[in-house]
Amino acid sequence: MAPHRMTPVISWRRLAAALSAALLGAGLLAGCGSGSAGEPGGEAPAAAGGVFPVTVEHAFGSTEITEAPRRVVSVGYTDDQTILELGVKPVGMVDQYPNPPGRTPDINTQWPWVKDKWGGTRPEVVMSNGGSGPNFEKIAALRPDLIIAVYSEIDRAGYDKLSKIAPTVGRTKAEKEPFSAPWQDNAVHIAKALGKEAEGRQKVAAVQAKLDAARKAHPEFGSQTAVVLSWYKNSVAPFTTTDVRGRLVSGIGFKGATEIDKIAGGKFFTVLSPERIDLVDVDRIFVINDKADQEALKKFALFANLSAVKGGKVSYLLDSEGPAVGAAISQGTLPSLPYAIDAIAESAA
Repeated sequence: MAPHRMTPVISWRRLAAALSAALLGAGLLAGCGSGSAGEPGGEAPAAAGGVFPVTVEHAFGSTEITEAPRRVVSVGYTDDQTILELGVKPVGMVDQYPNPPGRTPDINTQWPWVKDKWGGTRPEVVMSNGGSGPNFEKIAALRPDLIIAVYSEIDRAGYDKLSKIAPTVGRTKAEKEPFSAPWQDNAVHIAKALGKEAEGRQKVAAVQAKLDAARKAHPEFGSQTAVVLSWYKNSVAPFTTTDVRGRLVSGIGFKGATEIDKIAGGKFFTVLSPERIDLVDVDRIFVINDKADQEALKKFALFANLSAVKGGKVSYLLDSEGPAVGAAISQGTLPSLPYAIDAIAESAA
């Protein structure tokens, strides 16, 4: 399975042009019926404890949210998890991990760190990882009063289209490249949109304390360089130090492999050619893949000959299978990080 979000840059401008105003209007009208909170016409309780009105500055300008939202759609790949952690169940979300055919409920609502929070709620999938982009008509039919697109590669054209449906909050203003903002900033950004900035900061501080405790418990990590990678298209694909995976290993004390950042060209990962396998010849390697891809990587001679591999300094973390530690690391959210921190520190101890 490919590392998640490892998809071509979506042409949001082309998608926006393809969706006519008439089609968007039809979608809005389609949502005027009745139903449960997770259905187009249903009503959900307003976000409890929020402070409104609030204005959120982001990469595309500023958005004012005048009252507690009842119907939130998440267009960021993992924004739904942070929204959940703050007590709101989105009516729409991104299918980050493709759901196995015929499997219900959706795997993305069943991770150990979010399953109880979703309960019996079944959100509508408004975009799939690797697909052509968000389904604007479906989003409109859900009648959202807030759209959150923070952990997202959405561009101006996509933002403009979404903001015609409902107030939309894009990624943080300081984020230079999609997916490069610190998880802490994303969490607080989303919390502010929900009128819960103070609560968001408290939750960030709790996760940070857990990271600090792991770093304190393992001072040996501080002298080691680490990299997180996946086996992708028959190649070794490391993640940058600004990706959530890289930030997690540095958060527990490891030094990052910054040379990878230089050749990634602003992306959150890069695919190494055989002659550049030396970039992952570091003290500790974390591999995020499911079983079949892990086995394929182990058979790749250039990888097998790395000093860290020969020295047993590799942590193989299952992605969506088993305990899904890899998924928890890759998502890097308020609920997934506590689950991931203990597992990744234990694997390297």
